Amino acid sequence: MNPGRRKRQRFELFGDSLSGRVLWVTVAVILGIELMVLLPGLGRLRNDWMWERIHKAELLIYVPVATGTPVDPALYGQMLKNAGVYSINYAAPGQPPLRLQSPAALARPVQTIDIDAEGIGYGTWRALLRIAGRGVPVVDIRAPATLPPGTTIEVQANTGPLTQELRNNAAHVLTLTVIVALVTGLLVFAVLDRLLVRPMRVITTSIINFREDPEQDDASDLAWLAARPEDDISTAARELKIMQDEMRAALWRNARLAAVGTAVAKISHDLRNILSTALLVADRLQSVDDPTVQRATRTFIPAVERAAQLVTRTVDFAREGPPPITRTAVALHEVAEEAISVVRPLDPDVRFANAIPKELVLPLDRAQIYRVLVNLMKNAAEAGAKTIRLYTDRENAVTQLRVADNGPGLPLRVQDNLFKPFTSSGRYGGTGLGLAIARDLVRAHGGDLVLEQTGPRGTVFCMDLPATDT
Repeated sequence: MNPGRRKRQRFELFGDSLSGRVLWVTVAVILGIELMVLLPGLGRLRNDWMWERIHKAELLIYVPVATGTPVDPALYGQMLKNAGVYSINYAAPGQPPLRLQSPAALARPVQTIDIDAEGIGYGTWRALLRIAGRGVPVVDIRAPATLPPGTTIEVQANTGPLTQELRNNAAHVLTLTVIVALVTGLLVFAVLDRLLVRPMRVITTSIINFREDPEQDDASDLAWLAARPEDDISTAARELKIMQDEMRAALWRNARLAAVGTAVAKISHDLRNILSTALLVADRLQSVDDPTVQRATRTFIPAVERAAQLVTRTVDFAREGPPPITRTAVALHEVAEEAISVVRPLDPDVRFANAIPKELVLPLDRAQIYRVLVNLMKNAAEAGAKTIRLYTDRENAVTQLRVADNGPGLPLRVQDNLFKPFTSSGRYGGTGLGLAIARDLVRAHGGDLVLEQTGPRGTVFCMDLPATDT
């Protein structure tokens, strides 16, 4: 394998490689899922912090509320500071409100939060805003007190410690989430790489190598992949390997057939000159009065003509590429009449029926279609048909031209190799190229020539001509 090919098999974490995409998509999906699970924890942390302030405030006011003793401002100022609140407002049914505050308390609250009415979604959103520095520094936190029923407690607190705690927790959660996502992504990727990415890389490399040098044996791991236990990927690898092997064999055969065709074309050129000389000599021999010479000439001339036809058809078939097509507006009925006039002298007993509409005009190569019709009708006449009928049908945008006869039909051995070159046509002197060349000519027009039916009641050939009427 050359260095360029080996480079394509390199494992890549970045770029447009399938392996890199699988890894980072896996990490992104896992990261998103974990963040969706862990982010509400920030909202719960904010909620717990506020409830902690409420519970501490309840402990501070328990003694004065239960005993009714006056409050020492200096002592409770220090206790409020230790509890992390600026002021406490306590209201119970049938009792005067109790208010404790430190000198740092604000006269007017900046924001009031009723934590008992907040949901986890809203709490998470407010926690994220506070992490981003969008929260106010001092808030009033309101909640129902533990006892007795109907009491409420409200504390004013500095949210600076809450913001710092939320940021520390978010950094910890984010770090943990990224680590878990990377580790999980790598584990998932290792499995996917083994089951999917590596096999796809092997198949892709094999396809690229085959495109660059189709005649070179595949040096990738395709054989290893095809030998794996039965699954969809190993089946695809086996089919790809079989297809490549068959195409290599076909390319090998076609390359040698092309070389043979070139040689045949060169030999045919010289052979045609030799046959031309033989025909000239045969024409001169016809003027000799010797009956023996006359009989020999009548046998010799058809043999030379058949050899000349074989050379011409061989050269046509061996020509590289499809036959050249020059389209003109062709009246199909007239071309069929010309072909009938050529075939009719072969057997005067054959009746021809040209049912092609006279107004049907198609963009075709007149000479090529004429050759196809002559070949099909000549084959039918030589096979013993007594009636040959030509007619057309339309199917969507395709004109179907049919040549039908009432001959004995084609033998099975002929049907199997009907359009294969240099195979027996079932009659003496046949070259086996007539139908192969006829089908190539029709396919060059964008259609096809097929054997529609055959049997004791006759044979029908159909030409599909995908051209609109002009």
